[in-house]
Amino acid sequence: MCGIFAYQGKKTDVANLILCGLKSLEYRGYDSWGILIKKTNNDFYLKRQIGKIKDKKLPPIFTTEGFGHTRWATHGGVLEKNTHPHFDCQKQIFVVHNGIIENFNQIKKELINKGHIFTSETDTEVLAHLAEELSKKINDRLEIVKEIIKKIQGLNAVILYFLNDSEFYAFKNSSPIVLGKNNDGVFLASDASALAPYTQKVYFLEDKDILFIKNKSFYLFGKNRKAKKINFIDLNYKAEETLLGQYKHFMIKEINEQPKVIKTILETQEKNIKKAAKLIKNSYGSYLIGCGSAYYACLVGTYFFSKIAKRHINAAVASEFSYLVDFLKETSLVIPLSQSGETIDVISSVKKTKEKKAKILAITNVLGSTLYRMADEKLLLLAGPEKCVLATKSFTAKLSFLYLLAHILNNTFKKGKENLKKAVKEVEKIINEREKIKKLTSFLKNKEHIFILGRGVSYPVALESALKIKESSYIHAEGFPGGELKHGVIALIEKETPVIVYNPEDETYDDTLSSAYEVAARGAYVIGISSKNNPVYHHFFQIEDCADATAIPNVVFAQLLGYYLTLARGFDPDKPRNLAKSVTVK
Repeated sequence: MCGIFAYQGKKTDVANLILCGLKSLEYRGYDSWGILIKKTNNDFYLKRQIGKIKDKKLPPIFTTEGFGHTRWATHGGVLEKNTHPHFDCQKQIFVVHNGIIENFNQIKKELINKGHIFTSETDTEVLAHLAEELSKKINDRLEIVKEIIKKIQGLNAVILYFLNDSEFYAFKNSSPIVLGKNNDGVFLASDASALAPYTQKVYFLEDKDILFIKNKSFYLFGKNRKAKKINFIDLNYKAEETLLGQYKHFMIKEINEQPKVIKTILETQEKNIKKAAKLIKNSYGSYLIGCGSAYYACLVGTYFFSKIAKRHINAAVASEFSYLVDFLKETSLVIPLSQSGETIDVISSVKKTKEKKAKILAITNVLGSTLYRMADEKLLLLAGPEKCVLATKSFTAKLSFLYLLAHILNNTFKKGKENLKKAVKEVEKIINEREKIKKLTSFLKNKEHIFILGRGVSYPVALESALKIKESSYIHAEGFPGGELKHGVIALIEKETPVIVYNPEDETYDDTLSSAYEVAARGAYVIGISSKNNPVYHHFFQIEDCADATAIPNVVFAQLLGYYLTLARGFDPDKPRNLAKSVTVK
């Protein structure tokens, strides 16, 4: 949520450079945006606007520094006055901020009593006025920033800009800030993918460190103002991977990239997976945690580990796990799943886990992310940048890792690889047969409800499928375990109610078929997803059996269905309303 992009360097058309940077962060979700460009010591260009970025170009302003922000409203409505950057009374100190300042009301009251005039309803504005107030007593700006860090509560990413002296100060607590450099200058952004078009050299700031930028140079300070060395890392993807290329939307681009992603995991990750499996084997109590699609991947993982590895591993929603950490021990293992590695509910739970001295095995897609740095061991998804808000390739990458982990624990890695290779072929076939799925949307696009049934590993697949449909097309969709029909859900079935039934050839096949007959008897329109057709299905889509790895092509069917339903209903699949790719506020 929210995006930050800043630059200081040799380039002179900074306004449009920052505009491009903000546009590359649109996938994070936002409802307004703003940009501040320095013109002279006492003059600046400030633009703040409600809605999405529509300007293709801003007025040419030949200067070399500025910053911008895409805002997701938390404190104060979606109004121009609440849009970042915010400023102090003298309009000399400007600020952009991601996150929440939990004690802003108290700070704001104190500043108002000292004569400060606020122009917005946001928590962010207190930062600029607080810096202004502290400047009256403290001449050292590094000390000013340290005092601000001490005073504010909450999870944040902040850049303060002192206009007259062209000084940037950046700091964070959990929410990300990434530094990039090239021969032309210095960049700051909320996400490394926004820096990829300009540099492959990046550094992820640590919590409560202070980054100081002036004259195209940068300095990092830790506790007690001690200078710290900045160890840049190389991005593990290329700039062109962040672009649409031949595709109309990132969602369909990323769906199409899934076979390549899974093949990369199969070809390169055996050693890393074996190392991670050893950590699981030596733990006493293992827990998978995630949010949204990542949580459903965790649920799939519990079935993989149970059925394949004969090992009990718990799954929990990350936002709830922090209330369940009392039972953790030093011998426990927590396995957080997060595409971005910055999901705040995951990070918060991991912090509490570390307080219990339990081990962390992170499964994430972003090298150098907060979760990556916090973990004792990590598995990189290697999915490349995922820019559509809806998870697709990162989800199937997570399933691939969990599936192979289960097989290594069972000493059947070769068999697991063979099944996963079959799954890749099925994914390729589904993508090639996407027109069949597209035709199904003509029947579904005007339906109010879609129900999805599955048993065993197909139950969390049904949950993820429902999520893919409802979060982009806005059709109400729900996933259920087939056995729960008779315990209440069947009351929702009416004539022509669409019911998607996942029925792979596993131990659940006959029971799931019975569920299909039950809903058909109540008038449902049954869409069967299986390797074998049956008269009960009104519409049948064939997916060949790949053992438990069938879960992967099954969910790709739902991804494509969600994509084409969204287009049929006239919505943007990359930017669903009210949602953000990287959720960095609680």
